[in-house]
Amino acid sequence: MWQSSRPGSIYDYIKVASFSLGPDGCIDQWSERAEQMLGIPARYALGKDPVEAFVPSEFRETGRRKVSEILDGREWTGLVPYRRETEGAPEGLAEIYVMPAENEDGARGAVCLVVDVRALRGIETDLAAAQAVFGQSPMGFTLFGTDLRLLRVNQRFASVFGGPASKYRGGTPHDFLPRPEADRMTVALRRVLETGEPVSEMQLVGVVPGEEDRRRWSVSLYRLHGASGRPIGVAALASDVTGRRRAEREAANARRNLALLNEAGARIGNSLDLETTARTLLDVAVPQFCDLASVDLYQGLLSGDEAPPGMSDGSAELRRVAFASAVSDAPLPGGVPDEAAVAVGAVHRYPFNSPCAAALRTAQAQVIPGREGDGGPELGAVVHSTLAVPMVARDTVVGLVRFSRTKGSEPFGERDTALAVELAARAAVCIDNARLYRREHERALILQRSLLPPGDPEAAGLDIACRYLPGTTATEVGGDWFDVIELPGHRTALVVGDVMGRGLRAAVAMGELRTAVRTLALLDLEPAEVLGALDEIAQGLGGSGNRGAGARSGRGRPGAAPGQDRPARDADLSEVYLATCVYAVYDPITRRCTFANAGHLPPVLVEEGEEAMLLDVPPGMPLGVGGEPFEEIEVEVPDGALLALYTDGLVESRHHPLDEGLQAFRRALSDADRPLEDVCDHVLGALDTSHGEDDIALLMARVHGLPKDAVGDWSLAPEPRSVARARELARDQLTDWGLSALVDTTELLVSELVTNALRHGHGEIRLRLLLDRTLVCEVWDADLAQPRRRRARDTDEGGRGLQLVGLLSERWGSRRTPRGKTVWFELALPDGETTPVDPAEALLSLF
Repeated sequence: MWQSSRPGSIYDYIKVASFSLGPDGCIDQWSERAEQMLGIPARYALGKDPVEAFVPSEFRETGRRKVSEILDGREWTGLVPYRRETEGAPEGLAEIYVMPAENEDGARGAVCLVVDVRALRGIETDLAAAQAVFGQSPMGFTLFGTDLRLLRVNQRFASVFGGPASKYRGGTPHDFLPRPEADRMTVALRRVLETGEPVSEMQLVGVVPGEEDRRRWSVSLYRLHGASGRPIGVAALASDVTGRRRAEREAANARRNLALLNEAGARIGNSLDLETTARTLLDVAVPQFCDLASVDLYQGLLSGDEAPPGMSDGSAELRRVAFASAVSDAPLPGGVPDEAAVAVGAVHRYPFNSPCAAALRTAQAQVIPGREGDGGPELGAVVHSTLAVPMVARDTVVGLVRFSRTKGSEPFGERDTALAVELAARAAVCIDNARLYRREHERALILQRSLLPPGDPEAAGLDIACRYLPGTTATEVGGDWFDVIELPGHRTALVVGDVMGRGLRAAVAMGELRTAVRTLALLDLEPAEVLGALDEIAQGLGGSGNRGAGARSGRGRPGAAPGQDRPARDADLSEVYLATCVYAVYDPITRRCTFANAGHLPPVLVEEGEEAMLLDVPPGMPLGVGGEPFEEIEVEVPDGALLALYTDGLVESRHHPLDEGLQAFRRALSDADRPLEDVCDHVLGALDTSHGEDDIALLMARVHGLPKDAVGDWSLAPEPRSVARARELARDQLTDWGLSALVDTTELLVSELVTNALRHGHGEIRLRLLLDRTLVCEVWDADLAQPRRRRARDTDEGGRGLQLVGLLSERWGSRRTPRGKTVWFELALPDGETTPVDPAEALLSLF
C-alpha cells in the first residue's frame, strides 16, 4: 500500500541525488536534488563529460577508465572528488553508486546515485554525539513519539523513576506515574506536540517502587523536529528534586520564622495591657504559624499574687485572656481527651495528668498529636497537632499558650517547636512587664485614692463638689491634692495643694504633706499657724531625706569624691517637698471664712448675681522655702455664694498664659446657679483640661450657713448655780429641737463641762449648742489651761468627768481661743436604729 514515510526518515538528513550517462559517456539527465546537493545547475552539467567537467585533472585518467568500464556493463561504487561550478565553493567528495543501463535502442548507459560523503560523516558524528549525550547525561532523558509513547529512555531516567530502562520503551506516562500525575503529563505532552511551546520544570509527585517516601520530580518538555521541519516527537528531561524541594521548604520555613520573630519583636510589647499583649501574640501567630491559638494566664498572678497556690504543679487556676482562629470563632478545643472548650475570660484548671499541666509543671513545651474527632464539628476541620508552650519570664511560669494546626496543614516539627518557645518567651516577658506595671499602677492608684477625700465629702453649712485629673494617664497619680476636714464647732477646713513634680514620687510627698495638714488642722490652729507649721515640716521632710540618703549610701558616683554628687541629690529631694497650698476655715455660724496662702493661686468667690472675683489673699512663700511668716485674711461669705479652690494645672498650660486661664476660669464660673456637680463639669469642659502637662485639682463649695434656730448660745455667770442653769437651758433647747432622746445624756455632759469650767477656769462661761448633722455642745471659759483626761483610782472621789464625756459622746476635745479655751463634745442624732449609751450604765462602768 502506498503511503508517505513517517516523520524523521533518514532521507530527511541524507540528501541522495541522481543523474544518468548516455552511451557517449556524457550526462544526459541531471536531477534537481543533484543540483541542490552538489551546487551545480543543470545547464552546466547536461551534455558534458563528467570527468572533464567535474573531476580534478590529476584524477581524470582514472576517471575515464572507470567510465569505460561502466559503459561496458560493470557496476561500480567509490569515492569521487568533484569541484563545484559555484565560484569560491570548496571541493567536494561524493560517494557514487553506478549501475549500468540500456536505452530503448539497446545502447549502453549508466544510472548514478550520489551521496555527499561529508554529510554522511556529519551524520555519523551527530549520531555518536547524540548517543553519548543520551547515555551519559546526568539527567533523566527520554523521547516520546508523536503517538506519545516512549521511544527511548536513558538509564538515568530509569533510575529516577525506578526499574530498568528497557521496561519503559513503548510505554506511556501512566506506566510510571500515579494516575493524576500521568494525566497531567499526558496533557502537557500533547500541548507541547501541538503548539511547540516548551514546558519548564513541571512538578510531579509519586512513589518509587520499593520506597515509601513520596518523591518529587521536575520535568521539562520540548518538541523535536526533523530536517524537513516536521515534528517527530517530544523530548523530556527529568530530575529528582525531592532533596532540593525539602531544602527550599526548610529555607522558606526559616524565612517565615525569621519574619514571624521580626514581626513579634516589632509588635509584641507595645502595650502595657495584659489582654492587648496576649491578643497581639495571637495576631502574629494566626494564621502565619498556626490555625488556632489561645493564651491562659495564672489567675493568682493577675490578682497580684507572686506565687499562687498550686502554681508549681500546674494545677492552679488559669484565666483565658485571648483566643484566635483562622477556621472558626468557636473556643479552642481541648488538647487531650475529654477536655472541654474554654471561653475567653473564663477561669479553669487543666487536669493534673494532661499535657498542658505537664507543660506548666515542667516549663517544657509539649507536642500533643490530634485524633479523629478532636475539635468537634463546630470547627469545620480536625485539629491534628497542638503545641502547649509554657510562658516563662524571669524563671517563673506565668501562663500557657497553645498553638494548633488543622488537617491540611503540616504537623508541628522541631523547628516549629523552637519557634513557638521563642514566641512564647518574648510574649511572656512583655506580659510579665505588663503584669508588674498593672500591679504597681494599682498600688499607686490605691495610694492616690487613699490620700484624697471620698468622692462626696460632707461638711456642715457647705455643699461640696470636687474633681481630680492626673497629668498623665500612664500613672494616674500626681502631686496635687485637696481635702475637706471637719473641725470642732461644725467648722470646716478646705485645703488645696500642689507638690512640685509629677508621678509617684510627687504623690508620696503629697501624702506626707496631706497627713501633716490633717494633723495640724485637728489641733484647731489658725490657718496661718497651720501653714507655718507645715512649712517647717516640709523643710524637715526634705532635709531628713537628704541626710538619710547620704548616711545610708556613704558613697556617690563611681570615681567621685565623697559627697561630691550630694548637692545634686539634695537639690532634687528638696524640690520634691516644695509645694504650694491654700488653707481656708469656714464657720457656718458666723458665715466667715479665714484664708491663708503658701504660694498658691488665689481662691475664687462667686456671690449670687455677681461676677466671679479673685480673693486678695496674701500669696506667701511656697512650703519648704521657710523664712517668711504667713498672713491670713477673713472674708464674710453670704449664703448661696460659691467658693472655688484649684491648682495651676486647671488654668495654665503651654498653649495659653496664666492670666488667660484665670480669665477663662472666671467666665466659666459666671453661671454658678446650676447644681454644683454640673458647675464642676462645665468648668472642666470649658477649659483646656486635656493638655496632659500637669495634674488638676478642683474643690468647689456652695455656702449655706447654719440657720439661727439651729444655734443656742448663752452666757453664764461664774457661780455654782450656773450648773443647774446650763442643764435647764440644754434641756429646753433639745426639747424644742425634738431631741428628747438626747436630753439626759446632754444634761449630764453639760453639767460636767460647766462644773469643770467653774472649778478650773475663771471669768465668764459661755454655753453653745449647735445642731446640724450632729449635736455639738461647747463650753467656753477664760482659762488657757487645756483639760487633761486621767484615769481615776477606785478610791478617788473625782477625776472621772472627762472619762464620762469620752464614754457618752461620739468624740470630744478642746481648743484654744483668743480669750481662753473651748471644751466641746459631739453626739450623734438618733436615727431609730442605734441605741444611745445609757448614762447610768456609763457611770457604773467607771467604778
